[in-house]
Amino acid sequence: MRGLAKTGRESGHVELVDRERPAPASDEVLIEVDYAGLCGSDAGIYEFKSAFERMDLPTIIGHEYTGRVVEVGAEVTQFAPGDQVVERPVRGCGECYQCQSGLENLCQNIELIGIDRDGAYAGYTVAPADAVQSVPNGVDPRHAALAEPTAVCTRAVIENSRVGAGDRVLVAGPGPIGLLTAQVARAQGAKVAVAGIDADTRYRLPLAEDLGFETINVETAALEASRETFTGDVGYDVVFDTTGHPSGLPMAVDEVRKGGQIVLVGQAGDTTVSTTPLVRAEIDLQCSYSALYQDFDRAFKLMASGDVDHATFLDDRFSLLDAESAFESFLDGETCKPVFDVSVLRG
Repeated sequence: MRGLAKTGRESGHVELVDRERPAPASDEVLIEVDYAGLCGSDAGIYEFKSAFERMDLPTIIGHEYTGRVVEVGAEVTQFAPGDQVVERPVRGCGECYQCQSGLENLCQNIELIGIDRDGAYAGYTVAPADAVQSVPNGVDPRHAALAEPTAVCTRAVIENSRVGAGDRVLVAGPGPIGLLTAQVARAQGAKVAVAGIDADTRYRLPLAEDLGFETINVETAALEASRETFTGDVGYDVVFDTTGHPSGLPMAVDEVRKGGQIVLVGQAGDTTVSTTPLVRAEIDLQCSYSALYQDFDRAFKLMASGDVDHATFLDDRFSLLDAESAFESFLDGETCKPVFDVSVLRG
């Protein structure tokens, strides 16, 4: 079979490579991959940012996917060939304190597919049965491929934030996680605005408007005026920083109301803020990472109810046979959520 792998330790260097079709171990399932999304972390791998230097190249990338079970290991009883499934791509060791506490997303010995082992941009992949989740009947497979980023956002909003009906919410960053977070927050009854920069005006902010959100270009609009219009100058009840940029948290501190909450979802690396305004305003600073079974379950429920609009959100213009164009368009802000038809790698 073929797979799209990161092959060099510089920006670019993704190539189609040949691999043997994997065989499932006794506790694993073999999955024929149907569709897979392009995530911001995949783009980070493409650029080979420092967070990915641990990768043992060449490694097949991709972790947001759906597919059909084609073979099960001898010990697997909960799945059968033909089942449509997704995989929770953050794997815990099962033995550390966090895993024993039901927080395998925070495992001390965490393994990430598409980084620490071959991922989903391939004709077939294997996964432990306990990391696999069934796709409900009636869910479009292209949409099911987006269950993982949607689950990241259900965790950020429903599990880790205080968002409730009537709250005024700002989502900083109109990328994939930002626009999904905005949709989940709106489903909880919040009034949501989405902020971006000039580069986002080509595709991502117009997409946010198509999804029904008020938008703010922080490079041309006065944030103070937007805050006054949207919140009566009280400030936002909750600000989600999904930018992955050092400027995101300082902006969130300026925009959140006293007694409000900032939820960090994007991973910005080093940034600098004064803690004094946070303390004096009793700002709740919360972090949110990855997703667990219940977060995927909530994602599927929001998909079924129509509260999350994947049909408008996804972009199927790109092919894994010419993947560099997808990565470059993503990095240039000219797309938001490419979804690949992985069957081309079995042709």
